[in-house]
Amino acid sequence: MSTDIPKIGIVSLGCPKALVDSERILTRLRAEGYEISPTYDGADAVIVNTCGFIDSAKQESFDAIGEALNENGKVIVTGCLGVDEEGIREIHPGVLAVSGPHQYESVMQAVHEASPPLHNPHMDLIPAEGIKLTPRHFAYLKISEGCNQSCTFCIIPSMRGKLRSRPAGEVLKEAENLALSGVKELLLVSQDTGAYGSDLKYEESDFYGKAVRTKMYDLLDALGSMKVWTRLHYVYPYPHVDDVIPLMAEGKVLPYLDIPFQHASPKVLKLMKRPGNQMELLERINKWREICPEITIRSTFVVGFPGETEEDFEYLLDWLGKARLDRVGCFKYENVDGAAANDLPDHVDEEVKEQRWNRLMEFQRQISDEIMQEKVGKTFEVLIDEVDEDGAVGRTKGDAPEIDGEVFIDGDGSTELEVGDVVNIKIHAAEDYDLWGTLA
Repeated sequence: MSTDIPKIGIVSLGCPKALVDSERILTRLRAEGYEISPTYDGADAVIVNTCGFIDSAKQESFDAIGEALNENGKVIVTGCLGVDEEGIREIHPGVLAVSGPHQYESVMQAVHEASPPLHNPHMDLIPAEGIKLTPRHFAYLKISEGCNQSCTFCIIPSMRGKLRSRPAGEVLKEAENLALSGVKELLLVSQDTGAYGSDLKYEESDFYGKAVRTKMYDLLDALGSMKVWTRLHYVYPYPHVDDVIPLMAEGKVLPYLDIPFQHASPKVLKLMKRPGNQMELLERINKWREICPEITIRSTFVVGFPGETEEDFEYLLDWLGKARLDRVGCFKYENVDGAAANDLPDHVDEEVKEQRWNRLMEFQRQISDEIMQEKVGKTFEVLIDEVDEDGAVGRTKGDAPEIDGEVFIDGDGSTELEVGDVVNIKIHAAEDYDLWGTLA
């Protein structure tokens, strides 16, 4: 029997929620003594964690599977695309196994069959925080899986199932382990963060002898005692989100809300099966800013949704002008296999989608630039992400990694900073989404 330590490679595609799945798989692998191979040719098998949300993501996943087969030959497929095993095997019949999202046992079973583990107790040790794919100073913390919404453009519930929240005590223990390992920022992710705990009827769970309700407010209040940045992503605008804003004003949670509004036109929102009273949302946004003036609001929108008229699009631009959101992403609608929106009438021409996308992004760029210029001359806390011979790069509390802006730092002391430091930076220049500054 060979005593060579088995090595497994992994390719992780898709959103931060899929990244957390990959991290859990890596943790299981290391717990069983596997080494993680950074190359195809050094691996005994390769896991491809796929994304299957839209056609372009599906194609990227199919391409990644094909590349892994060509370079290695032993490929295990998991993730969102895995719900379509027949489609995967039709294109790539040589894959060893296919499983859907968060089916860790199926993945490990396939790994065992491809390359049995060596049971060595000296290697069956992993850090309490698990194996991470993010830099050491920040980590994604998944608080629930699945979704109970029925948005017509989305098939997440059919891929990842109904909402399944993790007990608050379990989440808090993982957060504590991450903080103790040196993580300075926790990014809370799920399909529907605002709905956290509703499936469990907000039941209490234990955290060091204290009962904590499995509810967004209670979880965030408890996380606020850990002295790390806590950032909220994918928050559906439920009324109880208002209750969290005072926690931001108190400094327990980062003053940052990622709320995918998707559109503003009541007609389009109804077609999407999204909340439809955006005028009421404007009032709420203004109230949030009164309570927490530092709050940064990020959102995403879809243009070219079936039935969207020029009037609907102009309504959206008008709403954006009033909302003055800090960060905005925009997607051109495309059909997703199995989504109800595919069957709606009056699909928008691709050329019109492109024009509307460009108009919205330019409109928002001007708003963002005005907001950023107002930051010049002010001082902000910045978390350092990179340091080199020219200076450092970091993010303010209003910037999530890889999707928002950055702060470029030069001048005295900038090259002596370390990744994970939180420092005060005085801003001397701004442009669209990024800032430039020096140590205050």
